[in-house]
Amino acid sequence: MMPDNNKKTRRIRVLIVDDSALVRRLLTGMLESDRHIEVLGSASDAYMAREKIKALNPDVLTLDVEMPKMDGVTFLRNLMRLRPMPVIMVSSLTEHGADITLDALSAGAVDYLPKPKIDIAATFADYRDELIAKVKAAASARVRPPSPLESIGMQVTARYGVEAVLPKAAPRHFRTTDRIIAIGASTGGTEAIKEVLMGFAPDTPGIMIAQHIPKAFSTPFAKRMNACCRMAVCEAEDGQQVLPGHVYIAPGDRHLLLVRDGARYVCRLDDGTPVNRHKPSVDVLFRSVAQQAGSNAIGVILTGMGKDGAIGLRDMREAGAPTIAQDEATSVVWGMPGEAVAVGAAGQVLALGAISEAVSRLASTEAEAVTP
Repeated sequence: MMPDNNKKTRRIRVLIVDDSALVRRLLTGMLESDRHIEVLGSASDAYMAREKIKALNPDVLTLDVEMPKMDGVTFLRNLMRLRPMPVIMVSSLTEHGADITLDALSAGAVDYLPKPKIDIAATFADYRDELIAKVKAAASARVRPPSPLESIGMQVTARYGVEAVLPKAAPRHFRTTDRIIAIGASTGGTEAIKEVLMGFAPDTPGIMIAQHIPKAFSTPFAKRMNACCRMAVCEAEDGQQVLPGHVYIAPGDRHLLLVRDGARYVCRLDDGTPVNRHKPSVDVLFRSVAQQAGSNAIGVILTGMGKDGAIGLRDMREAGAPTIAQDEATSVVWGMPGEAVAVGAAGQVLALGAISEAVSRLASTEAEAVTP
């Protein structure tokens, strides 16, 4: 008997849900070109998908954001409540599509695949390798649907505004410090970043973030974080000074680096080639922080597919900076943080819920003085 070997070689079973026959055919062809993936079938709407999920029991679902009868996010929320499973959203690269996709990630989707709006038959094949990699990562991802408390919080926020669920701290003077916090993430990172940022006080040292995300998504993502956090969050601009109480998120088509301008730290945006296949790259951010801030920085690597950021985090640790990696149990995909642990880059390995407190404690130990 060899049950373990059979389990290892069993193909990843995928169900495709999209109202476009052309997209269903293209996705099927791309996925079936990999011998480790089997497309069980497809569905053109949420009701057909529900029946096929029951009958076929897929490992991974690809789900169109915009569908007739029931939109993809509504279907996803129902699915995560009744039968949680790894879901990859297929969405258009527009600001509207980005907002809906961010809703889906908040509702429990593992990842998303951009869908071109023009000449889809000729250009969609360019996403083949990305799609296959994301399906393979999703098959082993940890799916955690939103808790009842999070769902209630979203409803209250929509009705009464952020103030109703996020009490603002009493006004405090900003610390006189030039500490820098650098955070990197990929798959599952939008929700992980939100949880970490929501735990920070408004006078936390300046934070720079590299999240693997398309340009169309980075602006809406920054706006969402600004609405739910006590720090001021924005999409980074070239030459922008890094200040306490502020968070700077890399644009989806630029590397974000830290540079010194006299006595100030500023953001530098770079349109260079992708690093580790990514732009923005976490390694690029971390290495610049290691070089410019040294032991006066804190590095955090969160959930994500691949290995981007591991070497840069090691550079930060070797420069004297405290470093933290998210643990496997709370990561959607333990690729990036797992690689950081493997290369000795992580000074601590912590559950997601413990990271903001740990970072705040590390920052405060070096910056106790508060302006009067």
